[in-house]
Amino acid sequence: MLTEVELERYARQVMLFGKDGQERLKKARVFIAGAGGLGCPVALYLAAAGVGYLRIVDKDLVERSNLNRQVLHWEQDIGKEKVRSVEEKLLAINPHIEIEALCQVIDQTNISELVGDADLIVDAMDNYPTRYLLNRTAHEKNIPLIHGAIRGFDGQATTVIPGKSACLSCIFPCAPPTEVFPVVGVTPGIIGMIQANEVIKYLVGAGKLLTDRLLIWNGLLAEMDTLRFSRRCDCEVCGHGSADV
Repeated sequence: MLTEVELERYARQVMLFGKDGQERLKKARVFIAGAGGLGCPVALYLAAAGVGYLRIVDKDLVERSNLNRQVLHWEQDIGKEKVRSVEEKLLAINPHIEIEALCQVIDQTNISELVGDADLIVDAMDNYPTRYLLNRTAHEKNIPLIHGAIRGFDGQATTVIPGKSACLSCIFPCAPPTEVFPVVGVTPGIIGMIQANEVIKYLVGAGKLLTDRLLIWNGLLAEMDTLRFSRRCDCEVCGHGSADV
C-alpha cells in the first residue's frame, strides 16, 4: 500500500493512472543492464516515478570521460564503481525505493541469475554481444525487453514483448562493428527517457508500446521517426526454428 508521504510525492502521477497504477509501479522489479549514458537517465526517471525495486548491473568504474553524458556520475565519483555512484544518487532522490547495485560483468554464466524474477529488462548497454544476450534471456524467461542505443546525435529505441513482437535479433541479425563511438550528452538523455517512458507505460498499462517499431532520433535535424518491422521466421531467437516457438 502507498503511504501518505508517497501519495503526496506521486500526486501528479496518480492523477494520470490512479492509485492502482502507482501501486503497480511500487511493486515492480526492473533490471537495468548498464549504469552509463543510457542507464543513468533510465534509472533516474524510474526512481523518481516510484518504481519500487531497481537492480542495476555494470562492471565499470567512473572515469572523467564519462562525465559529459552519464548524468548521475559527478567529479567526486571518479574511480568509484558506477553502480555505487548511481545507487547513492537514486536513494537521495527517492528513499522510498529499493536499489540493488551489482558491480559485475554480464555474461552467459550469470545473466539468468542477474535478471532473476524481474518484470522488465532494460538494455542500457553499449555493445551488441551483451544486447543479444539480454534479448535471448528475455525470450527464455518471457520478460519484456526495452532496448536503447545511441551514437553521436542519433539514437534508437524499441520494446520487445516475447511471443508477441519481433525481437532484437529480428531487427539486427548481425551486430555492427565494435567501435569507440562519439556521443553528445543529450542523446542518451533523450533515448534513456524514452526507455523509461516505455517501462512506465508497460507497468501501468497505458498507451501504445514501441513493439514492432524502431524509434529513430536524429538530433541534428530534431526529427523523430519510427520504422516498422516484423518477426522473422528464420530468427534464431524467436523464429520458427527457435526453442521457444
